[in-house]
Amino acid sequence: MGKERIEAALQNVLSQGDKAFVPYIMAGDGGLNMLEKKLLFLQDNGATLIELGVPFSDPVADGPTIQAAGIRARSGGATLEKILNQLKSIRNHIHVPIVLMTYINPLLQFGIERLVKEASEAGVDGFIIPDVPIEEEDIIAPQLRRAGIALIQLVSVTSPIERIKRIVNQSDGFVYAVTVAGITGARKSLQSRLHQYLESVKKVSSLPVLAGFGISTPEHVRDTTQYCDGVVVGSKVIDLLQEGNQDELISLMKASQKIRQ
Repeated sequence: MGKERIEAALQNVLSQGDKAFVPYIMAGDGGLNMLEKKLLFLQDNGATLIELGVPFSDPVADGPTIQAAGIRARSGGATLEKILNQLKSIRNHIHVPIVLMTYINPLLQFGIERLVKEASEAGVDGFIIPDVPIEEEDIIAPQLRRAGIALIQLVSVTSPIERIKRIVNQSDGFVYAVTVAGITGARKSLQSRLHQYLESVKKVSSLPVLAGFGISTPEHVRDTTQYCDGVVVGSKVIDLLQEGNQDELISLMKASQKIRQ
């Protein structure tokens, strides 16, 4: 499980000539009882792995769509403890890796040793923690790695190349390349220098590089994945699930696959 499962899932997709598609959903949005149904839908329609948000009162990296999803989840009673317990009960039905995206405060409040134990029992394969820079990762990284759980690092369009090299070397599973200088959220267009940035990260990374933040259309997916190994899409996935627009969501997810004759 853990880091190895993430690496195997990515390698499986890339070896077929496809690119990875990682949907993000907020755990507890619509009720924790809906979590299994959502995860199965994403799994069955091509998710390479699934990024699962944990609602938090001060989500500094998240835009309006994900903030609203977090508020809905929290008002429905979703907590880190309840999310882990729900995962324990449904994990046997979910075959793709699951990565929790959260912030450090809820994890410290929960207790790091307890977190690692319960995350392992729940089949959590990795964590993305945007407000923990590499200089401070020792508050959680050693414990996660001892348990085989990945700590996935983020690089930014504003990161100097020397810092990108340091971050890449300390990441597990894959490198999350943030495509905007700002918060999450669907955007009509992506930065013109994005391709150059992704290529520079790819050059220094031995891990797959996945791009995220602002990707919201099949065209974005196809364009971006020319220069990296896959995409992470959150706000648009949440919007389409809210609308019940499964066909458009499937089209978005399939855009990461090569066109077969």
